[in-house]
Amino acid sequence: MNPRPPLPPFTEETAKQKVQMAEDAWNSRDPERVSLAYTPGTEWRNRAEFLHGRAEVVEFLKSKWAKEHDYRLKKSFWAFTGNRIAVRFEYEWHDDTGQWWRSHGNENWEFDEHGYMAKRYASINDQKIGEADRKFRWERAS
Repeated sequence: MNPRPPLPPFTEETAKQKVQMAEDAWNSRDPERVSLAYTPGTEWRNRAEFLHGRAEVVEFLKSKWAKEHDYRLKKSFWAFTGNRIAVRFEYEWHDDTGQWWRSHGNENWEFDEHGYMAKRYASINDQKIGEADRKFRWERAS
């Protein structure tokens, strides 16, 4: 696998770059693109789900974004050390009924020496919000 800079050990600047890269990829809502940031054998805990490997990540993300419409995410750098980064995040989406949700939580990431995420542990909470309570809006491409 080709290196995926920035590489660990991270500095504050390079850790923040990784966070922004992740935010950009997730906001693409492209499961294949997102999966390429992870090792082939990546381990995830996402809420109560445990995933192993890129193929499971892709299937998980396809299912996620089929239910979470107009998904928009903002990640915030929290801390780093060596090959690990911690982030806080919020994202908004609506379900098939039009109900808007804000999901928020924390992620702990561990990277391999080539800059790929080997482990991702996410704790997430959801809250119903009204249209007027949304923080994140984006323009759709025409």
